[in-house]
Amino acid sequence: MTQSPLTIARQLYATLESGQYGEALDVLVHDNAELIEYPNLITPRGAKRGPKEMKESSERGAQLLRWQRYTVREAVEHGDTAIVRLTWTAEVARSVGPLQAGQQLTAHIAQFIQCREGRIVKLETYDCYEPFTTQS
Repeated sequence: MTQSPLTIARQLYATLESGQYGEALDVLVHDNAELIEYPNLITPRGAKRGPKEMKESSERGAQLLRWQRYTVREAVEHGDTAIVRLTWTAEVARSVGPLQAGQQLTAHIAQFIQCREGRIVKLETYDCYEPFTTQS
């Protein structure tokens, strides 16, 4: 039996929280998947990524972050889509650009995760980051 879209979304968050990335996402991400990231503080122009770019992005994130957590605030399913409102928190592991090692990041996120054949085929994400603050 194929898992529900919400179960798949929660597995994605758990996988990323546990420090897995790149090829570890293959079991969750369809070969023809698309990620649409709408403009935000990290990606001001937004981005569209296929599965290869999604995995590469997860690898870069894993190298930048000491840890990350996904706290689901609300979630519903509509057909083959999970609609999730969550809070993402993370700690920066190394200083890069405006981000400093030890700095905590927070984003309030809405995601629409469409699934087919037990894997994610489309993920649209609206990431609202809290302002980056430097530590004194």
